[in-house]
Amino acid sequence: MTEWQYSQVRELLAERADVLIWLDLPFTRVVLPRLVQRTLRRRWHREVLWNGNVEPPLWTVLRDSDHVVRYAVTGRRKYHQKIPALAAARPELPIIRLRSPAQVERWMSGPLRDVVARPPRL
Repeated sequence: MTEWQYSQVRELLAERADVLIWLDLPFTRVVLPRLVQRTLRRRWHREVLWNGNVEPPLWTVLRDSDHVVRYAVTGRRKYHQKIPALAAARPELPIIRLRSPAQVERWMSGPLRDVVARPPRL
């Protein structure tokens, strides 16, 4: 299981994938409010993220094109092009497109529930 957002490894991941789960949730009603709440909480509590990073000051959303909120707003449609292109290139790859929190909950509580909840053995 992995994310597909990193362009450096996207092609390799796509070649090796058994299934692609596409979380295509409503942006203004679900994604953006969750992202802003999480960003505010992390900044307020100065939560340490990966590699010792912390959320930058909130005003940086206005100036930093890589700020997580700006990145989400400007890049939100790119998967609407990339995933259909992948589907055309790999027609045998199952793509599960989940468009609402309710669909995500149904998927996560379905037959794969125990597999997803249990970490893989290495």
